[in-house]
Parts: sequence; C-alpha cells; structure tokens
Amino acid sequence: MEGIAPVLGQEKTLGPTQDAKELMRSGPGSNSGVSKFFNIHSVAAFCVFLFVNLLASTYAPIQDCDEVFNYWEPTHFIAHGFGLQTWEYSPEYAIRSWLYALIHAIPSKVAAVFFSKKVFEFYFVRGVLGSICAGCETRLFSTISRTMNPRIALIFSFAMVTSSGMFHASVAYLPSSFAMYTAMMGATAFMYVKDGLKTAEGIMWFGIGATIGWPFSAALILPFIPDELAYLKRTADIHGVVSRVLAGVMRILAIVSLQVAVDLLFYGKVVFVPWRIVSYNIFSGSSRGPDIFGTEPWHFYIRNLLLNFNAWFLLAMCAGPLLGLQLLFTRLSSTRRTTLRSMMISTPFYTWLAIFTAQSHKEERFMYPVYPFLCLNAAIAMHIVLNYLGHLSPRSIIGKMPAEVKLALVGAFVLAIGIVGILRTVGTVSAYSAPLEIYKPLQSSEYADMQGNVCLGKEWYRFPSSYFLPKNIRLKFVKSAFHGLLPGEFSEAGIVSGIPPTWLIPPGMNDQNIEDPGKHVDVGHCSFMVDSIFSGSESSLLEPNHINDGKNWEQIQCHKFLDSSQTHPLGRILWIPDWEIIPAKFRRQWAKYCLLRRKSATG
Repeated sequence: MEGIAPVLGQEKTLGPTQDAKELMRSGPGSNSGVSKFFNIHSVAAFCVFLFVNLLASTYAPIQDCDEVFNYWEPTHFIAHGFGLQTWEYSPEYAIRSWLYALIHAIPSKVAAVFFSKKVFEFYFVRGVLGSICAGCETRLFSTISRTMNPRIALIFSFAMVTSSGMFHASVAYLPSSFAMYTAMMGATAFMYVKDGLKTAEGIMWFGIGATIGWPFSAALILPFIPDELAYLKRTADIHGVVSRVLAGVMRILAIVSLQVAVDLLFYGKVVFVPWRIVSYNIFSGSSRGPDIFGTEPWHFYIRNLLLNFNAWFLLAMCAGPLLGLQLLFTRLSSTRRTTLRSMMISTPFYTWLAIFTAQSHKEERFMYPVYPFLCLNAAIAMHIVLNYLGHLSPRSIIGKMPAEVKLALVGAFVLAIGIVGILRTVGTVSAYSAPLEIYKPLQSSEYADMQGNVCLGKEWYRFPSSYFLPKNIRLKFVKSAFHGLLPGEFSEAGIVSGIPPTWLIPPGMNDQNIEDPGKHVDVGHCSFMVDSIFSGSESSLLEPNHINDGKNWEQIQCHKFLDSSQTHPLGRILWIPDWEIIPAKFRRQWAKYCLLRRKSATG
C-alpha cells in the first residue's frame, strides 16, 4: 500500500503545463493550472445538456404506463376536458396531488395557443421538462467544477449525457424525475458553501421534491445533515443553524399550503397527499400497498443500473471505498476535511440504493432521483484513479508506460463507456418507439372531426396518452388477459366555478388492483384498434389476432416493435444494425405493431 498512500493523499497543486503527463494529474482541490484544461464554461455545458435532453423529448419512448395514466392523462383533462382517471385520483383515495398536474398543464395550454394539434403540446411539455433538467444539470455541473474539481465536473457531464438512464429520466413526466431535478438543486445548495451555508435553500429544494413530487425523496437530504452539525460543532453558532433550518421549513410550509389549497379545490376536501402516499405504501397492510403490483429480487436495481449506466455504475460503487482509502492515507487536516466532505456528497447514492433494494416492489423509475449522484460518484472514482495513474512511481510497470499511452488508454476506456451507453439509447429508441409513431394518421384532417373510439386490449399499457388522439375520439379498453384494475374516465360534466368536477367519486375504483368489468367495452364499439403480433404468439378468445383479421380491420399504420423473446440478449441490450454482415443469431427480430381501422368506419 506504500505506493497508494502518497497518491491518495496528494495535495500538490499542479502548474500550467498541459502535456499528457500533466493531464493525467489534477489535484483534488485544485482549480488552477492543468485543471483549467477541464474547465468548461457553464453556457457550453448547458447547451450540451439541452441538446441531449431535447433529443430525448423528441425520441425517448414512454417506459412506464404510470407516466401516462397518472400524469399525462390528468394534465390532458385539465387542458382539454377529457382523459383517463386512475383510482389514485378518486377523492376516496386521493394519493396524487393535482398541483403537480396543474403545473404541467400550464405549458400545455401555452403550446395550445401556437399549435392546433394536441400532439405538439405533448412534445412541448417534454421539451420544457428537458430544458428544466438541463438547467439543473448545469447548476450541479458548475458547483462540482467550483467546489471539487473541473475534471470531476467534466467526467460527470460526460456520464450524464451518454448514459441511457439519464436520457429517459431527463424528460419523463414522473414525480421521481421531478425529485431528481430538485435533488440536483438541493445538492448544489449544500455543496456550494463559499458564500456561507445555504441550508435554507437546500431544505427548500428537497422539500419541494418531497411534497410536490415524491415524498420518499426527502431521504436524500439526510446525508447532508452532518455538514450542518459539523459547522455547529466548529462554531457553536446554534442561532445561525436554527435560523437557517426554520427558514427552510417555512418555505416548505408555504409550498404545502399551496398544495393543500389546490387539492382542496379539486378533491373538495382537505387532504395532505404526501402523507397519503406514505401511508398507502408503508402502512396499508398485505392486501394493499405496492407489493400487490409485483415484486422483484434484491439484485433488480444492480442489473438495471448496469444496463443503463454500464461501467459508470461500477465506478459509482467504488467511489466510497476509494475515498475511504484516501482518508486513511491522508495526514493533512485540510485534505481530510475535503475528503470527508466528498464522502458526504457521495453518500446519497448509496443511501438511496440501500433503501430501495430492501423494498420488495421495485421499478426502474424509483432510481431516477439518484441518477445524477450515480454519475457524480462515478466521476469522483474516475478522478481518483486518474490521479493515481498520473502519480505512479516510474519504477512500477504502469509508471514506465509513456504518459501519452496511459492517456490514450484512459481516453479509450471512457469513450467505450460512452459508446456503449449511446448504443443502448439508440437501441431502446429504435426498438420501442412504435407506440409514439402509429397514431400519426389520426393527426390528419381526415379524422379531425370524426367521432369514435380507439380501443386497446393487450396493448393497454403502451398507450402514449390522449394527446395523440383527435378531440372527438376517445380511448376505450376491450377485455384482454389482464385481470387488474384499468383506468376509468374523468367526468366530462363540465366546469363548475372554474374547476372541473374532479370531486365526484368515480364508479368501479378500488385500491387493491381488483378488476372492474365496467372499464371494458364491446369490440363492436371500436372504430380503431391498436394491436400487435409477435412471433410464436397465439391468438385466444380474450386476445384475438386483429391484425390478420382482414374481414373486419384494415391496417392504416404499422411500425416494427422489438420481439424480445426472439432476439439475442445482445440485441435486446444494445443497438445492433440490421445488416447482412451481422450473423443472423445476433440480429434483432421484429414484431408488428399496428393501428387498425374498422372497415365500416368512415371519417
């Protein structure tokens, strides 16, 4: 370990030389000298983040039906007067805040002024989400650069823009993505202490994420509390600490008051939605709660994060141990304080991963709030490794390698991680974009004033929202092999005192995922049908093959959809081109995903 000690305890401030040897080195607290090579202006970083996020807003498929039914549909209802309603929005249960949907309805209404087709509102709202996320990413990037090291900030930004996970999370209309935005802002406030502690601001941002977004995200503030306690221990300024905490709490109470007021208008009664969410998920018993919607093994998030972040995830897991070694071999008190603070900053990812790994019900979106912390941890680990390689003894095997060779190897490794991430993103977009594509014919003038129903059976969970339907066409469900509770419909009784009748208790709702036959219509009421056909799948009484039923249906738009059961694992994980030179067993296999029109239906 004698070769590690001087490296992990490195305090040398490097000079302005920028040859390959110096680029491998960058002192952990130094922003001068060679670190200037990595110092990217915040405007440039924002442009990169924004570009990638706008790509995501345009092309990223919707990965979770909850995003549609719990958020896009209520927003569409506010903006256009109709939409699908889940049991969570029934006043009887009220575990979704209308404030969150109302906030997103504002850009939807703004877009409606400029665009006649609703689908443009969908993409405009997504673009707004991507822009907000880019702003939050830039703030965190800038703070990392100023308080830690520009090289860490550069690696962090590269991990963020090349990972498949961030591509989808950045524009997802989900409370977990909203909590990710506010967690970045909260972390920025706690990390940047040059002008004094910003505890009130940090508490406010984490509080906004927990109240308007997802209450469980409040756990992300816990790793930052020791910093405030350490300050109290050093200064004995209890008045300052209490003042900052109270200021933060008062800001949260103002947000809560607004939330309660909005939900009072929509539900017709006083409810505190964050508590209802916690109560249902933790204290509702075995017949209710998240586990009735499915459980996963303990390694679910490990596999998922490896898929969406590949080597960045492995590096993120190494950040804590590497910082521990740095602390162990560092003797100067100033450097030890810096390392301890870095350990605090790296803790949110581990805390969150531990909490949610322990839960039986697991979903990919539950990790969204800590995606930026994962990338930050990965950047910290990479920075420490680079610093180690840059200061190895010339007598060691690696130390004898020319600096240019080491730099090339490291660059190739980082580039490979980025390419794998991009290939996964491209693979996901090309494989699962069909639900966003097949509704395009309905945007034509032929169907602008048509009245009718678009029906979904086994494809109910891939519906992209009512923003893709003309104003007089409604979504309906036909019976399939699914036996859970489907969404109902918001009342279209009209506006009362400026508020839609959302306080009415809809029929057939329950919080136990028990099927309600009233949510189905007979196929005879369907003007259009969305269906898919996969290789090896067999039709049944509940799930007939409508695509091949040429007697009753005609295909007006079909798109390819990945047949994962017939595709090699490599093709499911990454983008594999459909080239003849690719061995057949590695090529992706495709299903058919179609919008059908009843032959008797006329515009």
